[in-house]
Amino acid sequence: MARTAEVTRQWKILLAIQGTPGKTIDELAKSMKVCTRTIRRDLHALEDAGFPAYDVQCDDGKTRWRLEGRPLRWLQETSFTLPELAALYFSRTLLECAVDRPFQADLKSVFAKLEQALPDRMRQFLEQLPQVIMAKGGAVRRGQKSSHGDIVARLVDATRSHRRATITYHSFSSRRVKDYTIEPYRLAYGNGGFYVYAFVREYGQMRTFATERIRKLVVSEETFNPVQKVAEEPFVNSLGVHSGKPERVEIEFAERVAPYIEERRWHSSQRITKRADGSILLSLDVCLDWTLGSWILGFGPFAHVVAPPKLAEQILEEIEEARDVYAPRFTFTPPSSLDEAAQPALPLWARPEPPARRSRPSM
Repeated sequence: MARTAEVTRQWKILLAIQGTPGKTIDELAKSMKVCTRTIRRDLHALEDAGFPAYDVQCDDGKTRWRLEGRPLRWLQETSFTLPELAALYFSRTLLECAVDRPFQADLKSVFAKLEQALPDRMRQFLEQLPQVIMAKGGAVRRGQKSSHGDIVARLVDATRSHRRATITYHSFSSRRVKDYTIEPYRLAYGNGGFYVYAFVREYGQMRTFATERIRKLVVSEETFNPVQKVAEEPFVNSLGVHSGKPERVEIEFAERVAPYIEERRWHSSQRITKRADGSILLSLDVCLDWTLGSWILGFGPFAHVVAPPKLAEQILEEIEEARDVYAPRFTFTPPSSLDEAAQPALPLWARPEPPARRSRPSM
C-alpha cells in the first residue's frame, strides 16, 4: 500500500511542476500533506527515473521546481522503422474503434503530430494502409453528455489517489436513480464504454458502475486504504462486464456449430470435450450474468445447458417468454363429460394450448 501511495504522490508532483512558474518544495509539501523531506526524496526519485525535473531561482527569490517543457525530446533521436510505422497505421482503424470519447481527441492529436513529421510521399503511402484493414467496433454508447469525459478524468484521479467519491447513479437493474459512496479501485473499458470497479461499504462488496450512467460525481478529500484484491484482468469471471462469483457451466453444442465454438477462445477457463457424434461439451468457470445467457440463446436449438440446473431453467424460461411474444395463446372449452375432481392441480382448461407447429421451409 505504501508503495502505491508513493507512486501516486510522485505522479501528482509531476502534474504540479509542469510548466511555469513551477512549485516550491514547501508548496508541494503542503498540497501533498507530507513533510519537505519526503518531497525532496520524491524529486530525487523522479530525477533518477529520467524525468527532467530541475530547480530554478525565480525573480521573487524563491526556488521553484519545474518539469522541462518537452520532457520526451529524446524521442526526436529515435526514429521509427518503416515496418513500425506501417504497423502503427495498420492498427489505427482498430484503435479508433476501441478508444472511447474521452481519449478520441488525444488519439487524433497523436496521428496529427506524426503526420506533420512525415514527408508528403511517405504520409500518403501510410494513409492508404488503414483502408486495407477494416474493423467494426462494438456497440456505440449513445447520448453521452459533454461532461462524461470530465467524469472519467476525475474518476481516474480519485482511483489513483485513493479518494472516496459520491455518485448519483442510474441503475438499470433497480430502475432508479440512487446515491452511492464508493471507493474506486480501477477503471476498465469494455462493451464500448468505461466502467469503474469500486468498493461500496454500505453493501460490503465490490460493485461495477457504468460511467455514462453517473449523473453526478463529487470526489472528497477523504482517502481510503484498499482492502479488496482486484484481478489483473478486468471482469475476469465474465464473458461481458460483470463481476460476480464464477460457477462451473457446461454447455453442449451440436455438430453444426461445434467448429465455430472450437476455433475461438471464449474464456480463459474453457475446456472442450469432443463427442463421437461431432458435438462438443464446453466447460466454463464464469458468473451467471446477462451476457452469458444472451450468448447461449444466440445459438438457438444448437446449444443445450447441461449445468448448472438453475441456468438451464433460466434459459428455458426465456425461450418460453420469447415464444409467447411470437405465438398467441389459445384456449378452448372442455367437454362437459370431463370429471374436474380427476384433474391435476392445474385444470386442463386453465392451460394454454400451443398453436399448431408449422414445418420449417427448406433452404
